[in-house]
This record gives sequence, C-alpha cells and structure tokens, in this order.
Amino acid sequence: MTNSKQSSKSLASKAASTLKDPSASNIQKSLAASVLSQSSTGNQTGSEMETKASEVMKSSKYSSDTKSFAASVLSQSNKGR
Repeated sequence: MTNSKQSSKSLASKAASTLKDPSASNIQKSLAASVLSQSSTGNQTGSEMETKASEVMKSSKYSSDTKSFAASVLSQSNKGR
C-alpha cells in the first residue's frame, strides 16, 4: 500500500540542510532522511523509524527541529492505532 501523505516542501528543505550539518545528531539526521524520503514519493514510515520518532516525541532532550522531523515521520505512518 502506498502512502498518500508527503512531507511539506519547507520541512523537506530543512531536512536537507540538517543532513549537511556536521553538528546535527545522528537521530536528527536519521529522522531528516526519513522526512526527505517521504517528501515526493509514496514511501511510508517503517516500524523501526516509527519507534525512534515516538521516543523523540516523548523526550524533553530533543530540539524543536528534531521533534518536527519526528512528528512528520509519525504523521506519515499508515499503521492503525
């Protein structure tokens, strides 16, 4: 089943910048890559990435940009709740 949801252009642009940023954390880059992969394709969030994104959203230690990526990744999951 393909995913009809896509990352916004502005968030995809921010994700691309994050991937080029040497000071960005591994989790931030991982989420940014997922956001980019969902920006113009039918890709949907995998279960492992969904778990990572969920953990980011529950934690207070991540930046607002990281949480924005996590929220986008979670919103593009087709998993039933």
